[in-house]
Amino acid sequence: MPRRGIRYRKLISLAGILVVLFLLALYALFHIQSLPKPTPIPSEAVSSGGWHTVYFTDPTDPSASTFRGGPDSNLVKDIDEARYSVDIAIYRLDLWSVRDALIRAHRRGVTVRVVTESDNILEAEIEDLEAAGITVLGDHRDHLMHHKFVVIDGLVVWTGSMNFTVSGAYRNNNNLIRIRSSRVGQNYTLEFEEMFVEDRFGALSKPNTPYPKVTVDGVPIEIYFSPDDGVAARLVDIMRNATSSIDFLAYTFTSDILAEVMIARAQAGVVVRGVMERGQASNPGSEYERLRNAGLDIRLDGNPGNMHHKVIIVDGVVVITGSYNFSHAAEKSNDENVLILYDVDVGTEYLLEFERVFEAATP
Repeated sequence: MPRRGIRYRKLISLAGILVVLFLLALYALFHIQSLPKPTPIPSEAVSSGGWHTVYFTDPTDPSASTFRGGPDSNLVKDIDEARYSVDIAIYRLDLWSVRDALIRAHRRGVTVRVVTESDNILEAEIEDLEAAGITVLGDHRDHLMHHKFVVIDGLVVWTGSMNFTVSGAYRNNNNLIRIRSSRVGQNYTLEFEEMFVEDRFGALSKPNTPYPKVTVDGVPIEIYFSPDDGVAARLVDIMRNATSSIDFLAYTFTSDILAEVMIARAQAGVVVRGVMERGQASNPGSEYERLRNAGLDIRLDGNPGNMHHKVIIVDGVVVITGSYNFSHAAEKSNDENVLILYDVDVGTEYLLEFERVFEAATP
């Protein structure tokens, strides 16, 4: 057979194969599109820089007396790098470092918005923000706007127990956690705008968090806002499942239901330890004596300032933190936020802080 005929037959054969493959591809495409769409799982991967950083104040550090170099310095760096927006909901602000960073951001064209507790709106630093042209909204109500969070560019969230004050950053025991996540950012932005735009505080808040459970770099995180999300019930559920340990640091602890579950787990063999702020432990409703009388290893802090943490660590893996004191007011009246993180690395970081505070405490 001539060479040209062989080539012609090969071309015909190849064309047939291509037609068959094309038809198969069309079939697969239409078949896949006809399948029911799976429910999307809110999950994010952070490829560089890590998804979180934890900061603890250290009042025992000699440099603390300089009021420089504390966790606020890292927050300031983030504010200085903001490109579009900085939203801050803070119970009290008198740190000049944060004030100056917010004014710098405003002057370079970043949208800066502030919500604060009306009882603290006359702080000199707040007045400086307003004088610079930054809008500051107070809550104008009896109960507390007790949040301590910042959202930068809708992507980076700072929250924890630390008010942005000299005492909060340099005299008191506090924690801050920085999380890089667009979904966590959306949650906190919605909470912020509920206050700043809609003037909804406390009982007027709506249970409308878009991503109450997210996964960031494989780490499950739950986000709750009080008083609308039923925080206490969720904390009870988590502690009921404790198998080995419950460690807590509490500025104020007056919640009967949280004390009851701790006592019950201790009676079941779980090791329960805690440190309370000495100046709050004898207040009416405090659970200090009740927990001590139940045989739990509960101590009073050794810091001349305030032990201001609001942290529970369950089985060394689950970390509960935020602005939420373990009290009736936090559950029912105040504007608060809570993070629940399921990660051994985060648990280790908070356990090291717990042990440091626990060793300095006394019964």
